[in-house]
Amino acid sequence: MNPQPEVVLVDDEEMVLTSVSALLMLETECNVHTFLSPAEAIRHLETHPVDLVVSDYLMPQMNGIQLLAKSKELQPEAARVLLTGHADKASAIQAINAVGLYHYLEKPWENAQLLMIVSSAVERTQLLRQVQAMLSDLDNANDSLKDIQTRLIKAFL
Repeated sequence: MNPQPEVVLVDDEEMVLTSVSALLMLETECNVHTFLSPAEAIRHLETHPVDLVVSDYLMPQMNGIQLLAKSKELQPEAARVLLTGHADKASAIQAINAVGLYHYLEKPWENAQLLMIVSSAVERTQLLRQVQAMLSDLDNANDSLKDIQTRLIKAFL
């Protein structure tokens, strides 16, 4: 688990990236990586573990749902948030169903709401990773116990 949560922010508007990243860097402990291009964000996701991906919906090259679907494929445990200036119920439902969206947030956003969403999304991801690590530890302990049991049985036969 990273000491500082890693957040990827993707939007084709520089002003949105600057505004959100400044807010997150001032108000949270998050390490924020911003991308104007969905393709660059995907390259980052291929090699860097992240806790949260926040994406605009309408962008050139690919839309936010497509980007978040790829991020789910690359890092299924990372939370996904769609940020959009187009209040479209159908796209919200599609995003929730297609990519397991954590939250759908409309522009203009309220800073307090955005901070709450980021905080809870990061916490969710980190808790999920802790549970996965504990389950892995349990599996290893169970395998060790089975090995000990097998050796004990062989010793008495």
